[in-house]
Amino acid sequence: MTAELVRGQNHPLSQSRLEIRISAGTPVAAAAALSDENGRIHGTEWVAHPGAPVQPGLEVSRQAAADHRLAVDLDAMTEAVHRVSVLLALPAPDGGAGPARFGAVAAPFVAVTGLDGTEVASYTITGLDLESAVVALELYRRQGAWKVRAVGQGYAGGLAELFADQGLSEAAQLAAGIDEAVARGLARSVQAPPPRTSEGDRSRQAAAPAVGPDHGSVPQGAPGPVPPAYGGQPSGGQGQGGPQPAYGAATDPHAASGGPVNYSHPGRQTSAPPPPPAAPPARPGQPAQPVAGDATGWSMEERLYNQVWGMFEDLARTTAAYRSAVDFAESRMDKELEQALSDPRSRIGGQGDAAREAARARYSQLVDQARASLDRDVAQLVAESQVVEPALPPAFARWDNPCWHAYRVPMEIPMALRLGDLRLPEAEAIRVPMLLRLPLERGLWIDSGRTDSLDGTFTDSHDTRRLAMDTAVAHAARLLAVYPADEFTVHVVDPAGSGAQALAPLSQTGVLAGPPAQGAAGVTEVLARLIQRVDLVQMALRGGAPDALPPGFDTAQQLLIVNDFPHGFDDRAVNQLRYLVDEGPAVGVHLMLVADREESAGYGPLLDPLWRALLRLTPVPDDHLADPWVGHAWTYEPPTVPHGSEVLRQVLTKVAEARRTWNR
Repeated sequence: MTAELVRGQNHPLSQSRLEIRISAGTPVAAAAALSDENGRIHGTEWVAHPGAPVQPGLEVSRQAAADHRLAVDLDAMTEAVHRVSVLLALPAPDGGAGPARFGAVAAPFVAVTGLDGTEVASYTITGLDLESAVVALELYRRQGAWKVRAVGQGYAGGLAELFADQGLSEAAQLAAGIDEAVARGLARSVQAPPPRTSEGDRSRQAAAPAVGPDHGSVPQGAPGPVPPAYGGQPSGGQGQGGPQPAYGAATDPHAASGGPVNYSHPGRQTSAPPPPPAAPPARPGQPAQPVAGDATGWSMEERLYNQVWGMFEDLARTTAAYRSAVDFAESRMDKELEQALSDPRSRIGGQGDAAREAARARYSQLVDQARASLDRDVAQLVAESQVVEPALPPAFARWDNPCWHAYRVPMEIPMALRLGDLRLPEAEAIRVPMLLRLPLERGLWIDSGRTDSLDGTFTDSHDTRRLAMDTAVAHAARLLAVYPADEFTVHVVDPAGSGAQALAPLSQTGVLAGPPAQGAAGVTEVLARLIQRVDLVQMALRGGAPDALPPGFDTAQQLLIVNDFPHGFDDRAVNQLRYLVDEGPAVGVHLMLVADREESAGYGPLLDPLWRALLRLTPVPDDHLADPWVGHAWTYEPPTVPHGSEVLRQVLTKVAEARRTWNR
């Protein structure tokens, strides 16, 4: 459990190696000071700051930034050290530019986390005004154990006053040196910290839709509840910057020192994210103009992710309010009509007719009021969507977004992946992106059995199978496109060869691990290879020897696309597939099944656990997803590549080129 601290409150620390994560919304300088049992700093060498970022047991950022990560190793502290104070300071204004006091900026947020990103304690520093420097929190030693305390002590005189208050004789000189180091912009930018798990640091409380009534449970979680294919929490489940595989961590897989396998790309960007954009002032009596990225988050990507979540929740709740108002109006009209008809005197003459007309008029008035409120809210969401949609990065964008024409293979794994769009029948004007958190925590099932679409179109079974495979290829292409080079591998099992045409973009561009496997022998060979991979990684991790994996072991995430299931699968192969579904995601092996569930009924209950473990998607619009608040039946619209567009093939070509360059 994360401890949300208030000023003066403390919390025990069970770990000695920690990270201090800071989000200030504006560039600040971060430092850490060591002091004795009396709170006295013995010299400048007891302070880690941008000019001297590394001290025994401490490492801080080398420049001012809106977001910081400070490393602390309490076991490396000498016996003389009893306190570690985390300090924040606004850079000295240059020519009057920039904030000069914390009261003019958003309240800084500080979190203490383990090295795995798990948040231990957090503190939002409120109540600041004229202060330009603040002791945010302190880690202190008490009876042989370490604790964290929220301090929030500010100083209007800046760092010089702060250091002087802690007994440092060279306070003024050190403060001037820090200001000079920040002004020169010494060294590097720090990597944006992982997303918070706290639900309090979001402008909108995000809740998650669940998979619909007869199609399984909520997909995968990341912070809080999860949307239909949103599959993850906004703001991150366990504090991931770029989401990492469940089995991955931060050391080199071939390092002799051991430790968890590193599945990160060595060239990932580490620049700090820009501050959130400011909304333009609203006209009197008019709603505020929407701005892309106005939700809270550690980076623009997370702000956009949380903003999409907020749009989803806003649409769900405003529609629920409308439906509730209509239900109330109907029940009130029924009650009034029943009362009018129950009086025998009202059945003669025009009195009864007048009562019925009055009841219907009141019903229409209530419904019109509710509809007007819904239309107003939907219009605001449409305006927000028109601003947000063009600003989305490729992982969140539709295939017709111009960002794909400027596509470059990324250096980082994004937070989430777009699987399509969601809409409600009362609000046809707005589509909300359906985002799934990465890395995948459950497989996907593309239903090839649905032949009638909610838009009234009907396709025969052959066309439905083709559309299902086209949809699977589009999903696979997007997964390949959003992962760094050589960090995502795709295998295909196509026993009868019926998906050759749909698979052409993957096969012809050379992004597949090998030609699609055909026949029973091909199915057996691919399944055996992936099961061996799962077993090897599991044994290495359980044995505490991740560096013992065979030389040349492919550490990339693996996706297996199975077409026309269960054709070509015997009982043994089905059990192997279930094993991959159950055990694979935890070690980076995922499944995408293209199948008609009704055709698989001959296997009986054997396959029921398999279907329940997968997230069902359809190649045509379908209302099989539901949210957890009121059970809205959301219409899912699959991602479609514009007719005649070569964008998908162009993107895959760039992926293949990047892989060849990487493997040279």
